[in-house]
Amino acid sequence: MITGIVGSKGELFPPKSIREQMGLKKGQKIIYQVLNGRLIVEKYIELEEILSKSSKIEISFDEIKGDRKELSEEITNR
Repeated sequence: MITGIVGSKGELFPPKSIREQMGLKKGQKIIYQVLNGRLIVEKYIELEEILSKSSKIEISFDEIKGDRKELSEEITNR
């Protein structure tokens, strides 16, 4: 377990090791969530960052259309 501090204005200061592990940079947006009395902190990832990464699979538009049509027919026939 690693501890941090809360600043005089309520700022949260995670230790450097945590910031490095999460890849947090100065000025980066983060998401806070309280769940069952625990504070969860996550990196906010911009859509552009997600789209700029190379995909792990390749699929053509025609393949997507075919799969969509197949699923549509399957649901209709239930």
